[in-house]
Amino acid sequence: MPKVHFITQGCSSNLRESEIMMGLLKNSGYEVSHEKNNADANVINICTVKGDNTALREIRRVKKEHPDKKLIVAGCISESIIPKIKNLDDEISLVNTHNLGKIAAVVENSMNGTVLELLDKKYEQKVNLPSVRKNPVIGIVPILNGCNYFCTFCSTKLVKGKLFSYPMDAIREDVKSHLKAGCKEIWITSNDTGAYMVEQGGRQRLAELMETILSIPMDFKVRIGMMNPGNTMTMLDELIKIYKHPKMFKFLHIPVQAGSNEVLKAMNRKYSVEDFIKVVEAFRQEIPGITISTDIIVGFPTETGEQFEDSMELLRKIKPDVLNLSRYAAREGTIAAKMKQHSTNELKRRSRLMTKIYRKIAYEKNQKWLGWNGNILIDEKGKFDSWIGRNDYYKPVIVKGDFNLGDKIEAKITNATTFDLRGECQGLN
Repeated sequence: MPKVHFITQGCSSNLRESEIMMGLLKNSGYEVSHEKNNADANVINICTVKGDNTALREIRRVKKEHPDKKLIVAGCISESIIPKIKNLDDEISLVNTHNLGKIAAVVENSMNGTVLELLDKKYEQKVNLPSVRKNPVIGIVPILNGCNYFCTFCSTKLVKGKLFSYPMDAIREDVKSHLKAGCKEIWITSNDTGAYMVEQGGRQRLAELMETILSIPMDFKVRIGMMNPGNTMTMLDELIKIYKHPKMFKFLHIPVQAGSNEVLKAMNRKYSVEDFIKVVEAFRQEIPGITISTDIIVGFPTETGEQFEDSMELLRKIKPDVLNLSRYAAREGTIAAKMKQHSTNELKRRSRLMTKIYRKIAYEKNQKWLGWNGNILIDEKGKFDSWIGRNDYYKPVIVKGDFNLGDKIEAKITNATTFDLRGECQGLN
């Protein structure tokens, strides 16, 4: 059978979908190759949430390096990118995020010279499916598909469609299957975990879902993925209670996107800056030291210089541990793409200013961890014979030693940089 190599862009949901597609192909008799030069076909699982250009660059690169190999483009395929891909090569098969279950048929037809385009939208559960994990100790568990926001700058809803939550029992079984396979760390993921609900249009039930997951009588840690402030506000007390559980990483990813209510309104974000601050302060009050990760977009079309300063001031006030900073980029088909855009130079200027402030904040916050002594879970191989572990606050701790993925060790922090902590092993647990 042919060998297939995967290239994955984007978020943890995309990573999980690649793992599922690899699992489905393996079950169909294909060999999943981790060496691109050793494969008969390449599958690029693309992300277009931040525009089409990054995906197109990768497609061009793979075509140039492997002109004789079959190429399949999968994942978040926007309507705008389809003609661009066909212009590059009309023999590329397409299978979007709604049809990943048919990846084996797409590969088979492609190898036989038949081009398939499976681009219709449907709603199917993406849990309890075959898997080839990129990391054997991390189990990625999607809990819903789609989004209940319709932000003016974002193409997620255009690509993913309306919100569709998976049944609690199915999610719990998916978690158990990862744990039985040896995973020590579970990532709960979706476009907005806070939007999880069982009945369409019903009440949010993320806290209830987490209770069922945390009750599994096995040794593991859980990281909850991004949740929007508007959804978090409605169940704040319940969520804080969940986060206090010993199996939970004390890590909250809550994107604010802008420090101006006027800009948030133009973005159609459905919450205020004050809502965001309330959530962050409530978590910090109840869980001191919790790692706060947020997202900010600079240069949204309506953002004035003064409103950009509002975002800078919010950054100084909140002092997040992690900042995912993006320069605004127009996505075809979105409302904001039709607005008057800022110049590229202005976007770069604002990005540089915010990056400088954030790096100072991150460095100062990480310095406070110097001398800390505690347990970490080794969950990633680092560079130059190093390993990366996570403490209870999901802080990356770089250590050297003879370890394996999934090991629990006691470490002491001896150095801290802007982006990570450095430690020495004090013993295995």
